Amino acid sequence: MAAVAEAAGVSVSTVSRVLADKPDISEETRVRVTQAAHATGYLQRKGRRKQLGGILDVLIEGTTSPWAGELIAGAQNTAFSLGYTLALTATGHPRFRISDWIDARRTRPSDGIILVLSRARHDEIAALAGLPAPLVLLDPVGTSEPKIPTVGATNWSGGAAATRHLLELGHRRVGFIGGPAEIQCTRERHEGYLAAHREFSLAPDPALTHYGDFSITGGTDHGAALLDLPQPPTAIFAGSDAQAAGVYQVARARGMRVPDDLSVVGFDDTMICAMLAPPLTTVRQPLAEMGGEGVRLIAQEQSQRGSSAGRRVELATSLVVRESTAPRTAREGA
Repeated sequence: MAAVAEAAGVSVSTVSRVLADKPDISEETRVRVTQAAHATGYLQRKGRRKQLGGILDVLIEGTTSPWAGELIAGAQNTAFSLGYTLALTATGHPRFRISDWIDARRTRPSDGIILVLSRARHDEIAALAGLPAPLVLLDPVGTSEPKIPTVGATNWSGGAAATRHLLELGHRRVGFIGGPAEIQCTRERHEGYLAAHREFSLAPDPALTHYGDFSITGGTDHGAALLDLPQPPTAIFAGSDAQAAGVYQVARARGMRVPDDLSVVGFDDTMICAMLAPPLTTVRQPLAEMGGEGVRLIAQEQSQRGSSAGRRVELATSLVVRESTAPRTAREGA
């Protein structure tokens, strides 16, 4: 694209806009860029590359967590079957700047971008959407964008199922440790938590709601705050398996046993669940399927431009009951 821009006497961003058939480009510039693209052989090379699938960029905060690992594995499997190569960028590095990454994509074009960032701003998403590559958002992107295809899970029903399970066991003080409060999936899970209480004609104590960061540390910090209340919960619904693992740690440090003294439910159903003792009851989020669906939406958008605009795909969650939950004991009354 840089060679095309030089031959046409325009900027790389102008070349990108012309080849993406964006408006507000003069006909003279459009013709000049198109001729330069043919003269340099760019269009022919680009066409051959697209027949093979091309390169899909995945922007994700970190790649080492079990949550990220399952999502990436699902995206990788589908990408391979469709002839794509995945290029992963972990944005958690302190020197990473999304604006620099966007600028780089104007010189190394992408065939599609999958965004998995919990704190992506509206202006950053808009800048990514302005690139010629199709863009798909995957939960937990902090907000929905009506014109951009999104893949998520049924977070509301998952939150309701987890809380209902604990209430059915007789627990009446159920703690909630979500992810960051501004993230859409956290809000939906909390709304499910509240809805389950309404089913039982209960009003949950606001002091039992905390917001973490989906990490083990989030579970230890907020789990400790909940268990140190004058009236601590007898059960905790954690917004991730990692946070549930943190709750296990603080419960054990206080001489409490799971589930005899404290029932715990997580969210995600990652490998952490089997590693904990006792194995963790959790809400299964179809992470691999979510990653694969993101790739399929990119492929659909490549073949039928505009066909996926604004599409929201929600995959079903389900409660997986293991050994970390049990009926309420007399401890709460004591």
